[in-house]
Amino acid sequence: MHRLKNWQLFAICVLTWGTTWYAITFQIGHTAPEVGVAFRFALAGVTVLAMCAARGIRLRFGLREHALLALQGCFMYGVSYICVYHAERHIVSGLVAVGYSASPLVTGLGAHWLFGLRVSWRFLSGGILGLAGVTLMFWHQFGSTSGNPNAALGAAFIVGSVLLSAVGSLAASRNRVHGLPFWPAMGFGMLYGAAVCTIVAVLQGRYFIPPSVVSWWLSLLYLALAGSVLTFACFLTLQERIGPGPTGTIGVMTPLLALVISMIFEAFRPDALVVAGAALAVAGNVLMLRRA
Repeated sequence: MHRLKNWQLFAICVLTWGTTWYAITFQIGHTAPEVGVAFRFALAGVTVLAMCAARGIRLRFGLREHALLALQGCFMYGVSYICVYHAERHIVSGLVAVGYSASPLVTGLGAHWLFGLRVSWRFLSGGILGLAGVTLMFWHQFGSTSGNPNAALGAAFIVGSVLLSAVGSLAASRNRVHGLPFWPAMGFGMLYGAAVCTIVAVLQGRYFIPPSVVSWWLSLLYLALAGSVLTFACFLTLQERIGPGPTGTIGVMTPLLALVISMIFEAFRPDALVVAGAALAVAGNVLMLRRA
């Protein structure tokens, strides 16, 4: 990673994360969301921990530390992604990506309430602007009694994914304060996320039988290895070089690319309200991520 230039690291993050939303559609067509998420993060978690072991990174932790890692993983990589997968059963992947971009606002407010971290007016204004954009995108579903019930259900799953992901992000922040190293925390967190998804799937009577469909296996490998391991490595390397603020612009470009992918491959044709809403959501993210 250290041999790559900054623009190459940035491009890998945007291209990979921007296309993972569409890759998820190949999973939900053949397996239940809970099963797909379990397979994805089990593979990703094992890969991350194997990398840690190869590099000699400490992997032994006490019960209290594992409890903290489980809290992070169950929400960040488990139940939140179950909601994402369910949302994409009802809404095109690009809209889910834009709706998910409200996560920084919710996480920032949670950090302010729980940890006393300062939240600037610029951050709040950008978050409110982004929420207004997301609301505008789904106005047809919420503003009309004859709206598409499936889309409304998908929007509800987006809300759930944002809230649950915020809990995982706040737990991850607290784990860093406690000195838990990033890569082992991510690897064990992914395994705990896969475990909770497995429990949910078993309770629902789901079957863990992988389909004999090439597209499902290719999307699983892409989501687990590229979308969950490679991209985080690039993201962290870039963050070390240029700081979290400029690196955060990846979160602006990702939903834009996801929308373009939906227009090309999912026959998504946005109307004026959706275009205006997406523009507001992106503008809100830019405002939140700008340095003072």
